[in-house]
Formats: sequence, structure tokens, C-alpha cells
Amino acid sequence: MGVADGKILSVRGSREHPITQGFVCPRGRGDPQRVYSSERVLYPHVNQSGKWKRVGWGEALSQLTAKLQSARESGGQESVLLYDYPGNQGFLAWQFPQRVWQALGATTTDYSLCASSGRAAIGLHYGLSYGVQLEDLKEMKVITFWGNNAKVSASHHWALAARARKDRNAVVIAVDPRISSTAEGADIRLHPRPGTDVALAFGVAREVIVADGVDKRFIDEWTVGYEEFKREALSWTPDRVERVTGVNRKEIKAVADLYMSRRPAAFMIGLGLQKSSEGTEAVRAVALLPALLGYHRGFHYSNGQGRQMNWNDISGRGLAGRKGRVVSQVSLGKRLAAGEFRFVFVLGSNPAVTLPDQESVRQGLARGDVFVAVQDTHWSETARLGNLVLPAATYLEKTDVNLSDHHPYCRLSNKAVDPLGESRSEIDVMREIARRLKLSEPWLFEDPWQALATAFKGSFTDKSFDDLLNGEILELKSRRKAEYQTPSGRIEFFASRTSDTGAHGIPRQMECSENRDELTLLNSSLRNYTHSQFTDVYGPIPPLVWINEKDARATGIAAGDTVILCNERGEVPVKAVVNNKVGPGLLWAPRPLTGLDGTPLNILATGTAQKMWGGPEFGRLKVRLRKAAS
Repeated sequence: MGVADGKILSVRGSREHPITQGFVCPRGRGDPQRVYSSERVLYPHVNQSGKWKRVGWGEALSQLTAKLQSARESGGQESVLLYDYPGNQGFLAWQFPQRVWQALGATTTDYSLCASSGRAAIGLHYGLSYGVQLEDLKEMKVITFWGNNAKVSASHHWALAARARKDRNAVVIAVDPRISSTAEGADIRLHPRPGTDVALAFGVAREVIVADGVDKRFIDEWTVGYEEFKREALSWTPDRVERVTGVNRKEIKAVADLYMSRRPAAFMIGLGLQKSSEGTEAVRAVALLPALLGYHRGFHYSNGQGRQMNWNDISGRGLAGRKGRVVSQVSLGKRLAAGEFRFVFVLGSNPAVTLPDQESVRQGLARGDVFVAVQDTHWSETARLGNLVLPAATYLEKTDVNLSDHHPYCRLSNKAVDPLGESRSEIDVMREIARRLKLSEPWLFEDPWQALATAFKGSFTDKSFDDLLNGEILELKSRRKAEYQTPSGRIEFFASRTSDTGAHGIPRQMECSENRDELTLLNSSLRNYTHSQFTDVYGPIPPLVWINEKDARATGIAAGDTVILCNERGEVPVKAVVNNKVGPGLLWAPRPLTGLDGTPLNILATGTAQKMWGGPEFGRLKVRLRKAAS
């Protein structure tokens, strides 16, 4: 960290860190600019008839608690909603402030927007969703990024794969419907039609099975349900797989041959793969491929479930003695629009851009009978829709601990400078709310570092919590790979625990409906942005769409034209980029862009949650495309 005269000059990566090894992504390099951005919220503000008025903390908190208490009295505890996510970084900054809302019995969300469906899908077969450790990538001979644009969204993963390619002659494979940055940098790339990943995975599995490449000893000792899986895989003949996926059978065989001849291999499953109606089935199917080859958890999706620490007490969920209502995060828009909540507190997130069904979300936040309080570091779209905005300190202005969902290392994140303006930590605000409401639960006022020490007790491999406070990089204990939390205690090719999910025991290729009047819009992140953050540093997320040359000709669209992406939920104007990085019938746009007229891309996304495990479907949308009137 470069600091001079009380001002942050630069952010540098730690060369001591086993994973990052000194590398800093564009967001990390841009953090100092975000701290001093003109978009910072530096003082409490109240919205008076559409005009923002700066107020003191005392007045702001008095208004907040009065509105909160009024909502509880008129609508009950369930009419109070906490909408939070870790957008302001820090384990304590996200988890510990939840305590006051747990004590109040407020409604919370299920956090289904990001990765929960994929975790649940993998869990059917493995129990928990943890897998390959990132350090293991350096030893791999084949690394497959499946639905995973790691070069953009997980640059440290890509760097480790590049190291394996250089040091061990590893082969890097990318599976993606479009030619992403990762696909461009891979040695081999497969481009299945969107939604056909299950068929492709079974096609690969069949080639391994018929070539007698299955690790039979591993299958017998560590798995159940293989024969049912085998029957399904053998039904996916090369003709059938090629017809469904559009991938040439020779390419599929070549990839299967690599898996059998070059060992070990790792399957890096992207979080975006599960963000469609067929996505969770795809995650299940891909995660079972390494078991065929004899690898314990030879996939990497998210390793958070592999940590051994006490989460529930930090957030208060294990302390409150009562459970508030939990609602679908994906489907929240309709609840907001219907006026189900009288008080909404938003923390570390920007739902007015990132949630699907944006029309309903924004209608709900703008209702006259709901009070929306936002604590944020910047004037986000959600903050501008609020009734009260409180300034939050950035992660560089407070001390916290950061944990990764992908690797087991953690380190103290020390405060670099004092908070700007009147910014406060989320924990300080939570405690003040508790005091003003005269809440008496002692755990609301517990020292957060003592709570963290308790949660981390016995969690580190060979160090103590004091070593963490002294600045050392510590490794959290991870669950054993050869440990399966399924009913059978083994990898279940045929999942036995499906009765409450509606899922079949074996992954199923769902029907991918096609309509000649519609195109499939893929959307994913850009390397300079963390969701809707960093627009104040790098400018707006480019409002553009990739269009295949054939589709552009058919619609009379030229590069640079303004085009309209539309469906029954709305319209978003963007600029056309004509190329062959997407196939005919496909489009791609950065997420979560805002259109040329200020309309968010997620207005096109349905708020209907996936039937299994409740995840979103906004990674792949059905839209129509037309050229804007001149």
C-alpha cells in the first residue's frame, strides 16, 4: 500500500500470498481512485421531495429508527427487509451488522443471486460443493474452464493455469458458446449451443466409457449409482451429441482422449454456468466428469463450504433464538412492487441495477409507502432511489478480514487512512441502531474481534488468531477431498437426495426451445468492473452488444448502429459491435450495463427463480433485435 501524507497513492499486491503472488487486477489498482471519487457518499443525506439535503448523523439515525419502529408497529417484523451483500468487502463488515436485523426478526433474502444453485446442484452428488484448491492447478496436465471466463472474472485462476502450461506443458481447454477472452487464450476451445452443456458432458463421458478410460477401482470404492449414469451416457451417441450441441464429434473425442492420456486434470466450473434455466443441470453434469477419471472432487466451483469455521454466530443467525422470514432474492422485485415491505435497509449492494425484473424492483423502491435506507460508499443507483443515505467507510478506511470463496488464505486488511468526511463502518451504524431501539441482547454489543476470534477457534492449520492480528497470512483448515456428505458417504452418480428438489437422480439435458424471431443474449462481466462498481473510475460499462455478421446482415445492422434489445419486459438501446465471436442466433453484452437511455439491462430479465434451488436466469435471455429509428 502506497500512502503519503495521509492519502492513498497506490495499491500493491503481496508477493507473499500463495495465490495472488503480487498480482493486482484492474479493480484493485483502481481502488484508490474510488476512495477519492466525486461519487463518494461522505455525509448522511435525506431525500426531501426529490432533493437531497445533508443532515447530521443524529438526525439521520433518529429518522431511520423512527421509520423502522413505525414499520414494525404497522406491518410487523416481516415488513422490515434487510437487503445485503458483500459489496463493500470485509468479512466483519458484511456479516456482523446482520446481528441487529436478526434480533429484530426482519425479513432477509436467500442470497440466491450468485452461486447458491450451483452449490446445491453439486451437493446432490458430493454433499458439499468444495473441490480443487487453486494451488493444485500448478500440478495439472489438463485444465478446463467450463462456462468460466477466468481471464476476465478470475484472473488469478487464469494466471495459475498459465503457469501450469509453461511449467508442465498443461493443455488449457475452454468451453463457452462465445469466443471469450479465455477461449481466445486457450489451447482448445469448444463452442456448444447455449443450454446444451449436459449433452456435451455426456458426450465426453461416453467417449471415456467406451474407450475403457474409467477408473474402475475408484468407481467401486468411492461411488454409487455409476451403472445408471453409464446407461444415460451411452445413450448420447456422437450423432446425437453433435446434433444437440453443434460441437463436432471429433473435437469431443479429442478432448476425452486428453483427459484419459494426460493426468491429472481439473474442471474449473464458472459461476455463470448456473445462471440460466438449464444451468444447474449443467453444473451437475460437468462436476461428475472428474469422478469418472478417478479424481476426488476434481472440479472447482466455490470452496467456501470447505472451510471449517462458525459462520452463524458472527451474523447472529445462531444467536437470535428466532428465525425471521427468508425470501427469494431473485424474485424480490414483485414483492417490492406489491408493497410487501414498509422499511428496506440496503447494505453493500446495488439492487436497482443487479437484480432481475428491474421494472418491479425500481417501482417497489420508489413507492411512497416504503422507507428505503441505504448505507453505501458511493452514490449508486439504489442510493439515489432511497429516502435516506448513510456514508460507509471503504475497505481501505477500516480494519477487517477478507476471506475468499476460492482459496483458504486470509490476512488482516489494515486501515490505510482515516475515513473521509463522516463515513462510518457498518458495525458502528448497526450498534447505534440497536441502542436507539433499546435492544438489550448482549451479543449485539459484543466486541466484533472477540466474536471473530471465537468463530476462528481451531480453524487455522498451524497458527493462531493472534498471528492473524499480527499481520501473518494464515491458512484455514479445509475439509478432506476424500470426504462426501451424501447419504451414502460416497460420490453419488445417481443422487439419492432429490425428493424435495424436483430433480432427477441423474443430470438431464433440458429441451432448449428455439424461436426464429428471438435471439439468445448472453451477458457476463468485464475485467474493469465488479458488478456495477468502478464506473466512477473506468467510465460507464460500455452499452454495446456483439452481433454475428450473418444476423447483422439479415437485420440491416452495421457496426456502430444504435440497436434495441427488447422482449415483453422492456427495451434497452445499445451500440452494435459486429463480429464472429458469437455464432448466428447469439448475442453478447456486458453485465450489468445501462443502456444509452439509462435503462438497465436487467429490465429484460425475469424475476422468476429457477425451479430447482431458486437461482437466477439472467445469464441467458431471449430477446428480439431491431435497428433504432434514425
